[in-house]
Amino acid sequence: MAGPLSSLKVLDFSTLLPGPYATMMLADMGAEVLRVEAPDRVDLTKVMPPFDGKFSTAFSYLTRGKQTIQLNLKKPESVEKVKELVKDYDIVVEQFRPGVMDRLGIGYETLKAINPKLIYCAITGYGQSGPYRDRAGHDINYLAISGVASHCGRADSGPPPMGIQIADVAGGSHHAVMGILAAVIHRQNTGEGKFIDISMTDAAFALNAMAGAAALAGGQHQAPETGMLNGGTFYDYYRTSDDRWLSVGSLEPQFSARLCDTLGIGDMKSLATSQKPEHQKALKAAIKEKVGEKTLAEWREIFADVDACVEPVLTIEEAAEHPQIAGRGVTLDVDRGDGNEQRQIGLAIKFAN
Repeated sequence: MAGPLSSLKVLDFSTLLPGPYATMMLADMGAEVLRVEAPDRVDLTKVMPPFDGKFSTAFSYLTRGKQTIQLNLKKPESVEKVKELVKDYDIVVEQFRPGVMDRLGIGYETLKAINPKLIYCAITGYGQSGPYRDRAGHDINYLAISGVASHCGRADSGPPPMGIQIADVAGGSHHAVMGILAAVIHRQNTGEGKFIDISMTDAAFALNAMAGAAALAGGQHQAPETGMLNGGTFYDYYRTSDDRWLSVGSLEPQFSARLCDTLGIGDMKSLATSQKPEHQKALKAAIKEKVGEKTLAEWREIFADVDACVEPVLTIEEAAEHPQIAGRGVTLDVDRGDGNEQRQIGLAIKFAN
């Protein structure tokens, strides 16, 4: 069955993670994606361990469902090839620093003159304007200056280096896809293309969401372990006797009551809804002590039929086999290019008629 975006054609100049993840999502939803690969410049994800077959697992995953053309964009004939291709494409995605595509002779204004309906999405660390527009950066930097890192982690150890790239993916990739699809609707209504300026720092700043509202409108300074959801209450992770972890998210009264009853601390139910830091501290200490008495497997069995928002912290391998994730078919087997299949994480969006 053709995907919902099967009428769209995407010309992808991006490398590394944010752009390729965005265009992978578009490809997963049916768009035809053509990667423009430089023959003299290696995409770092291609050589990033571990490997499965010829390429790295990251590269095989991010290039899923795409075609590739090699073009040296510094050569006039390659520039002319791009200009010819863009006549037949709906969307361009690029991830160069501001001004690079213009210097190559294939910037937005040039391509727009060839195809006025073109949707052009530029993903950068800091955006097309502002004093940092030409500054280098990575996910950790965008999370830092956007304020996200300042209220994550522990008070005594500081911001945690995250296991996923929040600014790159939730910021860059997802906002790019949303912007592109909004521009597609705009083009359907007006016949006009759009230039989309995605700043991963802007997007990370937007991810502050409720914490941002509390800080900017409520005058409430955000810091690690001071809020309801960042370790300032019993809503937290707890170490089991076998050095695994249990997540406790029993915020609502009915859930916290079941949590306390199941842990054998029913007399502390009232503390769960208290706003007093000393009450939350006492409850956290009691939960910590109780959870530390049993293994993760034992707690999983105990809470299996208890509706209390308590779940085990799983590894990625364990998560892939969890009946909820496995049952929804979130992983898939993909031909890695040599006839052998590779297991990958699939599109998280489910479409039905």
